[in-house]
Amino acid sequence: MTATAAASHPPGSWRERARSLARGIVAPHVGEEERSGQTPPTVLDALRAGGFFGLGVPARWGGSGGTAADVAAVLEELARESAATATLLSVHLSVAAAPILARGTDAQKEAHLRPLAEGRALGAFALTEPGVGSDAAHLTCRYRRDGEGFRLTGSKMFITNGARADLVVAFATRDPALGHRGISAFLVPKGTAGFTTSPPLAKLGLRGSETCELVFSDLGLSPGALLGSEGEGLAIALGALTGGRVGIAACALGVAQAAFDTLAEAARTPPEDWKQVAVARAFTEVSAARALVAEAARLKDAGAEFVAAASAAKLFASETAVRTAYRAADLVGWAGLRTGSRAERLLRDARVFPIVEGTTEIQQLILGRALLGR
Repeated sequence: MTATAAASHPPGSWRERARSLARGIVAPHVGEEERSGQTPPTVLDALRAGGFFGLGVPARWGGSGGTAADVAAVLEELARESAATATLLSVHLSVAAAPILARGTDAQKEAHLRPLAEGRALGAFALTEPGVGSDAAHLTCRYRRDGEGFRLTGSKMFITNGARADLVVAFATRDPALGHRGISAFLVPKGTAGFTTSPPLAKLGLRGSETCELVFSDLGLSPGALLGSEGEGLAIALGALTGGRVGIAACALGVAQAAFDTLAEAARTPPEDWKQVAVARAFTEVSAARALVAEAARLKDAGAEFVAAASAAKLFASETAVRTAYRAADLVGWAGLRTGSRAERLLRDARVFPIVEGTTEIQQLILGRALLGR
């Protein structure tokens, strides 16, 4: 049994292509990514040329095809070298392109999904607000009818890809008193009058992933900007987030595997029993996380209910990434505490995953309710 508990894949598979790109192009630019706070253009160009921006989208709409299992494999391989790059792609695919594919009209798919899938545009997802996180049914960002179109006013916070996104899937409420029934989803193109972004926020981890605040100041949208029907916004958001959790779980798995690789290397010299125990424990947990991610992707591909599987994968993979990164830092020792070391970066990056796209506590609630039929 090898240190990486993954099945073999044929040459040219999405996993192999992602692994080659991650090692050959992403890894050499990680230092630049950390310093600049954004994914380098060279990496974006490689993702675009390889068709990764269209993964999971049918060729009819400019995509590359592929399954949820392919998406998970790609994100895991990218995250082994750069969790920030993997997160950028995960958000683009899972919560920007996917809801348009699922709920968009043909006109919306042609105008918005095709550029995303062809790599000519980058997508973002704007649900979280400065005072609204897990309780998404109580948004304060408002919209109102303006003739046949709409006007949006409010702000969104901690939006991944927000600073450079060409298209944002944004959520607003007609009236907060209506709760989930008042929420609708909108497609907001970059450059729309009244749409501004803050400078990227400084963060503990995922420093190369741009995260910012979006501000909508009486932003005007055409009737075609409405995704789905009025009042369906929360359902669209939650559906996207369920799929997105499989992607984020795969990103966390990639960080966990990278931390295991670091831990195993540090444990080889000098050999000590407690280090062997740490390696054994970490291997078992990473392998279990991989199995959960694979099962969630399998169910999604089969068109089966996968809410519980997605939350279980996200919950366990995120916690495994944190535990394995901490173990790696312990075994590496003082060298792992140096800013810029691989162990230090993995430790910072891992800590993000129990929070993004639904905290650990939220995943436990979702999972518990799903298992009990509630």
